[in-house]
Amino acid sequence: MPSKQVRRLLEDACIDCYDVGEELTGISTMVEDNLHTPFDTVVLGIPVTVELATPNDRGEIIAICSSGPHRQAISIADLPLPSPPPEGHEWIEAYRWWAQQRM
Repeated sequence: MPSKQVRRLLEDACIDCYDVGEELTGISTMVEDNLHTPFDTVVLGIPVTVELATPNDRGEIIAICSSGPHRQAISIADLPLPSPPPEGHEWIEAYRWWAQQRM
Protein backbone atom coordinates (compact mmCIF):
# COMPACT_ATOMS: atom_id res chain seq x y z
CA MET A 1 0.00 0.00 0.00
CA PRO A 2 1.50 3.37 -0.98
CA SER A 3 1.83 6.22 1.49
CA LYS A 4 -0.75 9.00 1.47
CA GLN A 5 1.78 11.27 -0.20
CA VAL A 6 2.47 8.77 -3.01
CA ARG A 7 -1.27 8.21 -3.54
CA ARG A 8 -1.85 11.97 -3.72
CA LEU A 9 1.02 12.47 -6.19
CA LEU A 10 -0.19 9.67 -8.45
CA GLU A 11 -3.75 11.00 -8.34
CA ASP A 12 -2.45 14.41 -9.41
CA ALA A 13 -0.34 12.96 -12.24
CA CYS A 14 -2.92 10.50 -13.53
CA ILE A 15 -6.21 12.30 -12.94
CA ASP A 16 -7.31 12.42 -16.60
CA CYS A 17 -5.46 9.32 -17.83
CA TYR A 18 -7.27 6.55 -19.67
CA ASP A 19 -4.49 3.96 -19.97
CA VAL A 20 -1.01 3.01 -18.77
CA GLY A 21 0.68 5.01 -21.54
CA GLU A 22 -1.09 8.18 -20.50
CA GLU A 23 -0.25 7.47 -16.85
CA LEU A 24 3.45 7.14 -17.75
CA THR A 25 3.28 10.43 -19.63
CA GLY A 26 1.63 12.16 -16.66
CA ILE A 27 4.11 10.78 -14.13
CA SER A 28 7.07 11.48 -16.41
CA THR A 29 5.95 15.07 -16.86
CA MET A 30 5.71 15.53 -13.10
CA VAL A 31 9.17 13.96 -12.58
CA GLU A 32 10.69 16.23 -15.24
CA ASP A 33 8.94 19.31 -13.81
CA ASN A 34 9.65 18.65 -10.12
CA LEU A 35 12.89 16.67 -9.76
CA HIS A 36 15.72 19.15 -9.30
CA THR A 37 18.61 18.11 -11.51
CA PRO A 38 21.51 17.90 -11.71
CA PHE A 39 22.33 16.08 -8.50
CA ASP A 40 25.10 13.74 -7.45
CA THR A 41 24.74 10.15 -6.30
CA VAL A 42 26.70 6.90 -6.39
CA VAL A 43 25.93 4.02 -8.76
CA LEU A 44 27.83 0.76 -8.27
CA GLY A 45 30.42 2.60 -6.22
CA ILE A 46 31.03 5.25 -8.89
CA PRO A 47 30.12 8.88 -8.23
CA VAL A 48 27.78 10.12 -10.96
CA THR A 49 25.81 13.23 -11.77
CA VAL A 50 22.16 12.73 -12.65
CA GLU A 51 21.65 15.18 -15.48
CA LEU A 52 17.96 14.60 -16.22
CA ALA A 53 15.08 12.15 -16.01
CA THR A 54 13.07 11.34 -19.12
CA PRO A 55 10.88 8.57 -20.53
CA ASN A 56 12.39 6.06 -22.92
CA ASP A 57 10.81 4.02 -25.72
CA ARG A 58 10.38 0.96 -23.43
CA GLY A 59 7.87 2.62 -21.13
CA GLU A 60 10.29 3.53 -18.32
CA ILE A 61 11.51 6.76 -16.83
CA ILE A 62 15.29 6.81 -16.97
CA ALA A 63 17.97 8.99 -15.42
CA ILE A 64 20.82 10.09 -17.64
CA CYS A 65 23.92 9.79 -15.44
CA SER A 66 27.42 11.00 -16.22
CA SER A 67 30.85 10.37 -14.77
CA GLY A 68 33.60 12.22 -16.56
CA PRO A 69 33.16 11.61 -20.29
CA HIS A 70 30.90 8.60 -19.73
CA ARG A 71 27.10 8.66 -19.81
CA GLN A 72 24.65 5.90 -18.88
CA ALA A 73 20.88 5.63 -18.76
CA ILE A 74 19.55 4.03 -15.57
CA SER A 75 15.93 3.39 -14.68
CA ILE A 76 14.91 5.76 -11.91
CA ALA A 77 13.26 2.74 -10.32
CA ASP A 78 16.81 1.46 -9.67
CA LEU A 79 18.56 4.78 -9.06
CA PRO A 80 20.12 5.10 -5.59
CA LEU A 81 19.23 8.45 -4.06
CA PRO A 82 21.78 10.49 -2.14
CA SER A 83 21.33 11.63 1.43
CA PRO A 84 19.78 14.10 1.60
CA PRO A 85 17.74 13.37 -1.52
CA PRO A 86 17.20 16.08 -4.14
CA GLU A 87 14.10 18.23 -4.16
CA GLY A 88 11.31 16.43 -5.96
CA HIS A 89 12.54 12.95 -4.96
CA GLU A 90 9.01 12.06 -3.87
CA TRP A 91 8.13 11.77 -7.57
CA ILE A 92 10.76 9.04 -7.92
CA GLU A 93 9.12 7.19 -5.02
CA ALA A 94 5.71 7.60 -6.69
CA TYR A 95 7.07 6.29 -9.99
CA ARG A 96 8.72 3.34 -8.26
CA TRP A 97 5.44 2.32 -6.64
CA TRP A 98 3.50 2.81 -9.89
CA ALA A 99 6.06 0.84 -11.95
CA GLN A 100 6.10 -2.01 -9.42
CA GLN A 101 2.34 -2.39 -9.81
CA ARG A 102 2.77 -2.79 -13.60
CA MET A 103 5.07 -5.85 -13.26
